[in-house]
Parts: sequence; C-alpha cells; structure tokens
Amino acid sequence: MISPGLVDLQVNGFAGVDFNDVALTAAALDRALEAMLGTGVTCCLPTIITAPEPVLRARLRALDAAVAGSRLGPLMCPGFHLEGPFLNPAPGYAGCHPPEAMGPPDPALPTRLEAGLRRPILLLTLAAELPGAAAAIRAARAEARLVAIGHSAADFAEVSAAAEAGATLSTHLGNGLPQSLPKLANPLFAQLAEDRLSAGFIADGIHLPPPALRVMLRAKGAGRAFLVTDATAAAAAPPGRYPFAGMVVQRGADGTVRQDGGTTLAGSSLCLDAAMRNLVAWGAATPEEALRLAGEAPAALLAPVLAARNIALPPAEAEWSPALHVRRVRVGTAERRFPCPTDHQREFCQDA
Repeated sequence: MISPGLVDLQVNGFAGVDFNDVALTAAALDRALEAMLGTGVTCCLPTIITAPEPVLRARLRALDAAVAGSRLGPLMCPGFHLEGPFLNPAPGYAGCHPPEAMGPPDPALPTRLEAGLRRPILLLTLAAELPGAAAAIRAARAEARLVAIGHSAADFAEVSAAAEAGATLSTHLGNGLPQSLPKLANPLFAQLAEDRLSAGFIADGIHLPPPALRVMLRAKGAGRAFLVTDATAAAAAPPGRYPFAGMVVQRGADGTVRQDGGTTLAGSSLCLDAAMRNLVAWGAATPEEALRLAGEAPAALLAPVLAARNIALPPAEAEWSPALHVRRVRVGTAERRFPCPTDHQREFCQDA
C-alpha cells in the first residue's frame, strides 16, 4: 500500500531527543526526525509544553534554530504546537504540566513568542473554561493558528462557546482528565458531542483502553478523528530515564512514560505506525482507515493554516507492508527504504 506521509500534530520528543530542551541542536533534531521517518511520519509539529514565558521563549528559539539548521527539519516541521500555558491547573487536569506556570489566556502571548522565529506556532492547546478563552481563541484564529481544547474541565456550554469562537480540535481526548468525573456532564462527553471539534487520540493501549477508544471513534465518526502520539524522548528508545521539559521521565518495560518516581503519565513512548497497527489489531479500524487517521485526517486539519501562511509542504509518501510496517518513505528529495519491518527502532514503538 502507498499512502501520503503520516502527520503527527503532537510530538514532544523522539528517539532520546527532547524537543523542549533549550540546548537542542540541529544534529540532535535530525536524529529524532530520521527515526520518525522510520515510522512513516513525514510532517510533525514539535510540541512545547507549559512553562513561564521566558522559558517558553528560550525553548521555541532553540527549537526553531535547530529546525532551520537541520537537514530534515525544513522538510518535516512547518511549525510548532504550543500546549499551554493556558491549561487547567487542578489535579488530574494539569497532567505533568507545572500548575504554577499556568494562567488565564493572554491572546498576545503566541504572537510575542513567535516574534523572531523562522517558523510559526500553528497550533495552540488551551482549557476552554478559563476566563478570556474565547477571546484568545478568536485572536489565534485571526493569526492563522489552529486551536485545540485540552487539559480542560469545560462543560457543554463552554465547549460550544469555544467551538463558536473557532476551536476545531481536542488534544489527546480522554486524557488530561481526573479519574473521577460526573457521570455524563463532563468534559469528555462535552467534546465528543461537539461536532465542530475533531479529536486526537493516543492509541497505545495505555492512555485509553482499547474498548473505550473504539466507542470514542464511533462517537466522533470517521471524519472527525485523528491519531497523535504525544511522544517524548522515550519513544523509539529502550526502557530507561529520559529528559522532558526540565523533568526526568521513566519509560517502563510496558511502554508507560511517567514522571520519575511518580504515577502521573508524562506523554508516551508511542510511534504513529504502531498506533495504526494497534487500531487494526483491536478491530477499531481497517488498515486503510488507520492510514487515513494517521495521515490524511491530520493533514486536512493542518492545511487551512498552512495555506493562510503560504507554507507549502514538500511532496511526501510512504509505502507499507500488509502489516503496516513502512517499507519506503519519501519527503521532498529525501527517501529512505526499510527492508526489515522489525529493526531496532521499531522494536520500541509501543505496539500494544
């Protein structure tokens, strides 16, 4: 099978490399992107998580310089995803993001952070219930950014208001939530019910039980769902300790990634090709449907903001085995072939 290249809208790091590292180098970024090519990904939004504004600025500048100076970055990274700092700081909602760095939405922050960067912030994740969220969403949309709801306690009315203001996505729906919620009137149902939102799902069998994911995919429908990894430096890497945005996270033998010494999940070790194989193995999608959820669907969501900013992605495609292991991938003039579907890199990509 031949498909367009896969698109990952939420990736914090990969193959031992932390994209939130203020000392990130072009060489390190190339190592991570080379590993991502081995999973069929040809386009991604490196993701920066919650921190004080000066730290966010330093992280974005380091990331932007690494992209510009790398071989693969200009081909694969059209822009960035800013996840926070406008998130809900309450336990369960905050996840591994530092609550002390969170605050109400400041519509001008993405613009300030983007100043001087070669590549834009294309996606902003925020909590829709925060005061001023609608104004921040409208401002982001006016500047050709996608806006997603995430790490949010928003109810039905607040989710609807966010969609009316221009939010179009849900970030890793089903996660960034407390274990205990009201039975029906809760942020998960509110976002599942909102047809103006497309939902990203982490299909690793850890963040969402496979039967629950099947239900969520049915609720959203094929046209309003896509796959993400929320990958960290622990993806495509063996069990061990890895840096993540000033923290240390531990990848367990079962693929879980948690804050070192804690119980909170901190991103994932998932690779996007493994997410597709998981969906097929769980009976949640056919191979063709899984390829669309990991490729065409997120590409279509990204396309309007790319067009608005006159950003053209290079031609990209991937060739797949019947079991959805990548055999060949091409992005622009870069082409890679993978004769063996079980190389070292894919061994650690969290097939469930």
